Amino acid sequence: MFGLPRHGGDHGRVAVVGLGRFGTALARTLTERGIEVLAMDVDPKQVQAVADVLTHAVVADSTDDEALRQAGVADYTHAVVAIGSDIEASILTTTLLAELGIPDIWAKAVTATHGRILDRVGATHVVFPEAEMGRRVGNMVTASLLDYSQVDDELALAKTHPPDRLLGTPIDTVALEDREGVRLVALKRDAGGYAAPAEGTVLTPGDVMVVCGPPDRVRDFSTPR
Repeated sequence: MFGLPRHGGDHGRVAVVGLGRFGTALARTLTERGIEVLAMDVDPKQVQAVADVLTHAVVADSTDDEALRQAGVADYTHAVVAIGSDIEASILTTTLLAELGIPDIWAKAVTATHGRILDRVGATHVVFPEAEMGRRVGNMVTASLLDYSQVDDELALAKTHPPDRLLGTPIDTVALEDREGVRLVALKRDAGGYAAPAEGTVLTPGDVMVVCGPPDRVRDFSTPR
């Protein structure tokens, strides 16, 4: 979801404000990638829960500009406002981060109105994790997908078993794209890894296909018919 830096150093420092489930998972993931993370929450219990995993975890009120300065947030090139339940705190925190000159601010929104306000007060990226997860799971359930990710309105990527109509059929990638409207990106079978399929490969029930294409065509591809 997040287009944040891959490495540590001056270009890989991220301040994460709000340590609920979303913020904590995000901070842990960034840390595992070797990115320096400053995690902040007003609740000492939330901070304590991640103190043994994260290098920098502080108790601070992100709606107080002085508290942000003392925590050193102004030295970070990226910030994520992961506050969800307190919309007022989310908006004010985003505003203060923008005033501090943070060039890249990601903010979590819980409603469309919340998202529009975050955009207006300085967020460079607004995300809706609950809504996005709901769409993802909805597509996986109704289309029998193993995994699904929608890049934008025109492109989706999915992991699925071959539909019954293609079992025992040699793969013709050009014909597949013409007939089904999806492109086969990779194929995994048995204990092997994902690889570009050889032309003429015969599909079996245990195979896992990774396909991409317009969202409606990707969903239709895996929907039994």
